[in-house]
Amino acid sequence: MADPMASNSVAARASGAPRKNPQMNAQSLSAANSELPGTPVPGPGRGRPGYTRDDVIARAVAAFNHHGYEATSMGLLAKSLGVSKSALYHHVSSKEEILVEATDRALRGLGAVIDTATMTRGPAIEQLEVMVEGSVRVLCENPECVTLLLRLRGNTDVELELLHRRRELTRQSEEVVRRAQEEGSVRTDLNAGAISRLMFGMINSIVEWYRPGGPHGSEELAKTVPAIIFDGVRAEGGEHSIFNSSAALKN
Repeated sequence: MADPMASNSVAARASGAPRKNPQMNAQSLSAANSELPGTPVPGPGRGRPGYTRDDVIARAVAAFNHHGYEATSMGLLAKSLGVSKSALYHHVSSKEEILVEATDRALRGLGAVIDTATMTRGPAIEQLEVMVEGSVRVLCENPECVTLLLRLRGNTDVELELLHRRRELTRQSEEVVRRAQEEGSVRTDLNAGAISRLMFGMINSIVEWYRPGGPHGSEELAKTVPAIIFDGVRAEGGEHSIFNSSAALKN
């Protein structure tokens, strides 16, 4: 389970006291839209036009993924958004605060998936199926945040702590694979860590091509990925090389 205290300690270092959330003007928003990928311009039905704090974070995360976190300064963010640095600091105290908040969304989502899976009654192979399907959904719901999480390199203390939380999730998924091996639903001649990393490596690769609203919807992927992992791509009657399907185990 992801450690909530770890999240709090990172956030405490990266952010200060709560700030007011003034909005940036519509002219600034229009200028920013031509500079950065990411959040669309707020529409007429949203109230007074301008950026909210969530808008700023979304646009900043898109910039981090596009230019690289290390290469994106607060000055560059302010310029790309078409506002002064002081206006930007009304919303966030530092780019580390943005990093923590964005990656925490991904970590909390993935942590909740693992918690749900491990609390599911039944064999470990079924828990693994729940974990895979849920992880695909988290990725499709927050592709930019998950991408940022996957690209962390550990160059700062904050990044190292976030990486520690990510590795803890990996360790938990490996444990479920090991229990599935003990139950006889996963081959024991293969390393549990390698199996886990290859499975979730397949899921993580989705961020490279998945686009919300594209030809492949999140529900389709949430069904396709587990089917490929647990049933393979063989036609009916083919043998499973790694997993015995949960349906077969029940017979």
